[in-house]
Amino acid sequence: MSNKFRDLVPGILLLAATIFVVAIFPTPLSNAQAVSLQEQLAAQYKLAKMGSDSSGWSIVEEGTLLSIQKGGIKGSPYKTSFTRSATFQDGTVHAAADPASGKAGDIKNKLCGVFKKCPTTPDAVNDESTTKLFAKGDKVYATKIDVGVDKDTVTMAIVACDTCNKTDPPTYNKANVVFVFPKGTLATASAGQVEDTIGTLLSISTDDAKQADNGQQGGDQQQGGDQGGGQQGGQQQGGQQPAAQEQPQAEPASIDKGMTTDQVQAAMGKPDKIVNLGTKTIYYYKDMKVIFLNSKVSDVQ
Repeated sequence: MSNKFRDLVPGILLLAATIFVVAIFPTPLSNAQAVSLQEQLAAQYKLAKMGSDSSGWSIVEEGTLLSIQKGGIKGSPYKTSFTRSATFQDGTVHAAADPASGKAGDIKNKLCGVFKKCPTTPDAVNDESTTKLFAKGDKVYATKIDVGVDKDTVTMAIVACDTCNKTDPPTYNKANVVFVFPKGTLATASAGQVEDTIGTLLSISTDDAKQADNGQQGGDQQQGGDQGGGQQGGQQQGGQQPAAQEQPQAEPASIDKGMTTDQVQAAMGKPDKIVNLGTKTIYYYKDMKVIFLNSKVSDVQ
C-alpha cells in the first residue's frame, strides 16, 4: 500500500461513517414530510358525502358551504350517468360542450354501459338531457378535489345544496369545475394562492356562521323573555320591586398579532380544524382562519 493511499484511508472511513449515520439517523428536515397541496385543500374544503336509498340521492354529510360568484357552470341531476364540466381560466367560466349531441353524445352513449347502467325509461332518458345553469349566489358543496400538478389544474366536483337554494323537488345538480393555472405555476403555488383563485368563483359561504349566530341570539332573546316574564310575575305577587339591572355587554373577542395558540383558543374557543405545516400552523374557524408562525399569530384572514 502506497503512502498516498494510506493517507486517504482516514478520509474515506470518515465519509463512509458520515453517510451511515445520516442514513440511520436522518435529520428532522429530511424526516419531515411536506404537506401536499392536495392535503392542504382538503383541510380548507371539507367534502360533502352523498348517499342513496329507495327515495333517491341525498346529502348524508354536509361539507364546507360554497357560494357561486359567477354564472356559466352547467350542471345536471346527480342521478344522471354523465357529469358536465366547466373550465375556469383567467377569471372566465367556459362551459364544456353538451354531451347529449355530436361526438360527445356518441362517446357518452358508448360509455354509459361501462360505468353506469344506461337509461332505458323515458323519465331516465329525459333526466340525461336535463341541464341547469348555476346562478350567482347558488350554494354548493365540494364532493371531490383532484390536484393535477403536471397539467396545472385543480378539479373540484360540486353538488347543489338544494335546501339552501330552496329547490323542490331536490335534484342535487352536479358539475365538475376545472381551475386552469398558468403553465408550470401550480408546482410552486402556495395553498393560499390556489384558494384565492378558487374563491373568485367558489367562495366559502358565511351562511353557516350567520345561522349559528342567529340561533345563539334567538336563544338569548328567548331566555331574556322567560326571565322578564318571571320578574313580572314576581312583581305582581310581591308588589313593586326594583327593576333588574341590565347586564353589561361582554367585550368582543379579539386577536392580536403575536398572541400564542393558547391565548387564541382562550379568546375564540377550540378551532374547527388545525393544519400543522412545520413552523406554520393554521387554525380554521367558521368565519376566519388564524395563521401562526413559530406558535405566534402572524396573520388573520
